[in-house]
Amino acid sequence: MAVYVIMIIIAYLIGSINFSVIFSKKMAGFDVREKGSGNAGSTNMLRSVGKKAAALTLICDILKGVVPTLIAILVGNVIGGDIDKALLVQLSSAAVVIGHTFPIFFQFKGGKGVATSFGVLLITNWQIGLICFVFAIAIMALTRMVSLGSISAAVLYPVLTIFIHENYIVPGTYFVFGIIMAAIVIFNHRSNLKRILSGTENKLSFK
Repeated sequence: MAVYVIMIIIAYLIGSINFSVIFSKKMAGFDVREKGSGNAGSTNMLRSVGKKAAALTLICDILKGVVPTLIAILVGNVIGGDIDKALLVQLSSAAVVIGHTFPIFFQFKGGKGVATSFGVLLITNWQIGLICFVFAIAIMALTRMVSLGSISAAVLYPVLTIFIHENYIVPGTYFVFGIIMAAIVIFNHRSNLKRILSGTENKLSFK
């Protein structure tokens, strides 16, 4: 039990490192949460700070999902014994996304967890991760709404776990985990959902 708790804490603390806030203050002199949509994520960074800052934020947020997941895999392999490696990975992965959403270092006001979740997906199952990525990009291209692409990919993830049973770096049952991850992302986009339904959601310009 102690191993699970320790990994949850480590993953949460890693998730709490909010790169959009750090980069916006360093590169633009303001907290990105005070601009645009108020979200501490790469989309708002693109609108409020610029392409370079958005790209750096995106890469770092993806890596933020990768790192604790890899640590959980390593810890599970080293300790062995009665450790449920899949559960350890799932708890750590969920914790890092929650940390990104509610960062202890930044007044518990963070991002929506999409890029960090993508990093988790790529490590846990690269095939599912790429399918969700392509699906999200397709929806974004058709609608010009990043939020709709993110929500759609989140909904797709647990569905894919039902049909895809290969390429998991740690074999196990991921359906419930998929529902939890999808629920976190959808919850974080609840304001976007309201705007989508009312037809007032912001759209990206490909120019």
